[in-house]
Amino acid sequence: MCSVLTRVELRYFKCFDLLRLPIAPLTLLTGLNASGKSSVLQAIVLLHQTMREHEWSTRLVLNGSGVRLGAASDVAGRTGFEVALGDDDGVYRWEFGGARQDMSMEVRLVAVDDRTFDIPQELRFLLPLGEAEAASQITGPLRNLTYITAERIAPQEAYPLEDPQLVSVVGPRGEHAVSVLYWGRDEPVIEDLALQDVPAIRLHQVQRRMSTLFPGCELDLQQAPRANAVTLGLRTSKATDFHSPVHTGFGLTQVLPIVVAALSASRGDIILLENPEVHLHPAGQSLMGQFLADVARAGIQVVVETHSDHVLNGVRRAVRGCRLQSEQVAIHYFRSPGNDTSQVLSPTLDDSGNIDDWPEGFFDQFDKDANYFAGWAEV
Repeated sequence: MCSVLTRVELRYFKCFDLLRLPIAPLTLLTGLNASGKSSVLQAIVLLHQTMREHEWSTRLVLNGSGVRLGAASDVAGRTGFEVALGDDDGVYRWEFGGARQDMSMEVRLVAVDDRTFDIPQELRFLLPLGEAEAASQITGPLRNLTYITAERIAPQEAYPLEDPQLVSVVGPRGEHAVSVLYWGRDEPVIEDLALQDVPAIRLHQVQRRMSTLFPGCELDLQQAPRANAVTLGLRTSKATDFHSPVHTGFGLTQVLPIVVAALSASRGDIILLENPEVHLHPAGQSLMGQFLADVARAGIQVVVETHSDHVLNGVRRAVRGCRLQSEQVAIHYFRSPGNDTSQVLSPTLDDSGNIDDWPEGFFDQFDKDANYFAGWAEV
């Protein structure tokens, strides 16, 4: 299984003077608040939203449907910033600049491997015209990637039914998830991700995956009469009727966009995901980690920002259970900028799911608290 992305490099972007980050089929970004984890995802999303919303643009869109990052002064060093992405075939690098108050940034340089294009006048998908078609193996997944933020929409009485030609992914807040599920309810799920005990079509597979996280979960989708809207019914027991999401556990509707996104994806797609553990019980968080390992094994690249040791341990269990190989997982622990030591540490897994080194602060709070109550440590 090959990754679409194999590395991300950032220079003078937000809190990073220089970051070189290996990316695997499943990559976990962990660490302290305000240490740069979200910035890595945002840099990729800036490329995505520009390619998708402004195909021929020669400027980077800082404020679009994916992210809204403000002005150049909010994201860039004094003279601009650089982003580089590597895949199995090459390296693509962009330099962006402009006035500090600008709400978009000019493309000052594009480099494809050792070929450099200064201040290109014509771009398609942020690449010179002669390069864009040849680089479809990276521009395609970047244009079509799914980005899901931690701030997902609250449960709704009804959900908009949108044109599937215009809305093909669940959206950064999961706002299109029900519409995507409704229109694609009879679409096949890729074979390596389909569970075998139900038909390998999207609605059945989404319901079955949801039931692993919420036992007994069932879904009921109905188009509202004479309205471009869909109602979603949820229940977790056959002994009850279907209820509106506003009357069910909050966690169900927070997880649904993740499951729909994964089961709507194709091999070679990319999913960027923030805090999949939101509103999930610890056991559910572990199961989420195992589910994301299954998604990566099926050939869908997943980059996850998480604060949950349970999600991490779910991934470790998947590796130990041979659902994913250890070399298909990258773990990066981010620390506060300004330390004399490295800002990002990258512990590795072995084939048994064991971690080679536990840096200070890396999911060790349980042990610290336990030692405190045992009288082995100070406050």
